[in-house]
Amino acid sequence: MTATPQATPQAPARSLGTRLRDATRDGGAIAAAIVMMNVATYSFQMVAARVLGPEQYGGVSALMALFLVVAVVQLGLQATAARRIAADPDDVEQIERVMLTVTYRAGWLVGGVLLLLAPVVWQVLRLDSIVPALLLAAGAVPLTIMGGQAGVLQGERRWVPLALVYLSLGVPRLVLGTVAILIRPTEGAAMAGVAAAMLVPVAVGWWALRGTRSPGADNDHNRIRPTVREAVSGSLALMAFFVLSNVDIVIARNVLPAQEAGLYAGGLILTKAVLFLPQFVVVVAFPAMSTVAERRRALLRSLTAGAVLGGGCVVGALVLADLATFFVGGSEYAGVSGRLWAFATVGTLLALLQLLVYSVLARQGTASTYLTWGAAVVLVGIALLQDTVNGLLLTVAGVDAVLLVVLLAMSLRHMKHDQAPVAD
Repeated sequence: MTATPQATPQAPARSLGTRLRDATRDGGAIAAAIVMMNVATYSFQMVAARVLGPEQYGGVSALMALFLVVAVVQLGLQATAARRIAADPDDVEQIERVMLTVTYRAGWLVGGVLLLLAPVVWQVLRLDSIVPALLLAAGAVPLTIMGGQAGVLQGERRWVPLALVYLSLGVPRLVLGTVAILIRPTEGAAMAGVAAAMLVPVAVGWWALRGTRSPGADNDHNRIRPTVREAVSGSLALMAFFVLSNVDIVIARNVLPAQEAGLYAGGLILTKAVLFLPQFVVVVAFPAMSTVAERRRALLRSLTAGAVLGGGCVVGALVLADLATFFVGGSEYAGVSGRLWAFATVGTLLALLQLLVYSVLARQGTASTYLTWGAAVVLVGIALLQDTVNGLLLTVAGVDAVLLVVLLAMSLRHMKHDQAPVAD
C-alpha cells in the first residue's frame, strides 16, 4: 500500500540552520550528562580509595572492573535497540516491546550467572566475604536492564530522557556509595551502595518509557530470536574492542619493571580520558549511522569531531605537560611526563576506532569484529616482546592505527553506494 499524498506536508524539511541548532542542543545535553556521569564515577573511586584504604579498595576496584565486563552485555543491548528503532521507526512499538522483553530476560540471566559464580569471584579476588560478590550479581541485573531502556530512548532520539538516564547512572553511585562506606568502610558496604544506585537509572528509564504499547503486526520485529542474535553479535564486537583497549595494562604488569609499569598505568589515565571524551558523539550519531541515507555523513562528521577533540588533547598534553602530569597523578609520574602526548594519541586512535566499531554495529557488519579480535591477538603477541614503555606504546599505537585504516576503508567501501545493512 502506498502512502497517501496528504502525509507529505506533515513532515516538512528542516533548514540547515535548524538541524545544526538541534544537533548542537542534543549533543550538548548528552555531553553534559556523560561528563557529569564520568566525573561522579571517578569521584566515587577517589573517595573509596581514601576512605577504605589500599587493602579494602583493592577488592572494590577489582569488582568494579568486573562491572565493566558485565557492561558489555548492556552496551550490546543498547546498540541493538537503538539500531533497530532508528532503522525502522514505523515499527517502534513492536521493537520496543521485544527489546524490553529480551532486556529483562538478559538482566536476570546475567545476574543468575554471576550469582552462581559468586563463590569463584570471592576466592579469586580474595574478598573478605562472599557478600560483595553476591551484591555484584544483584547490581548486574539493573545495569543490564538499563542498556535496553537506554537503547530504546537513543533509537527514538529522545535525548533529554537519555541524558537523565546517564546522569542517574553516575550521581547516585557517588552519593549512595559514599554514604555506605562512611557508615561502614568495607567492601560489602561499598558494593551495597553501588548495587542500590543501579536501581535509579532503571527507574528513570521505566518512567520515560511508561505507557501502553500495542502488540503490532506479526513480523520479524515481534520475534525474540533475531533480536537475541543481534544483541549477542553486538556484545562480541564490543568485547573485542574492550579487550583491544585494555589488554596493554595487563601486559605492562608482566613485561615491564614495577616502576615502569606504574608509569605506564598513569599514562593510561590520560588515554582513557581521551577515549571517553567524544563518547557523546557516539551516542548522538549512532541512530543516524543506522539509516542508509544518513550513515556515511554521520560517520564522517563523527570521525572529524573525534579527531578534533583528540588532536586538541594531544597538543594540550605536549604543550601543557606539567598540567597533564598533575592530571594523571602528580609528581610521582614525572617520569612519563614527556610521553603523555603519545598516550593522548593512543586515546585518540581508540576513540576513532570506537566510532568505527559502532558504525559496523549500525550496519550489522561481521568481518570487522573478527578483525578487531585479530588485532587484539597481534597486539598481545608483539607487546609481550617489549621491555620498555616506549616500545609498548609504539606497539599499541601501531596496531591501533593499522586497524583504524583498515576498518575505515571497509566502512567507506560498504557505504559508497548507500547500500542496505549487510555483513562485511
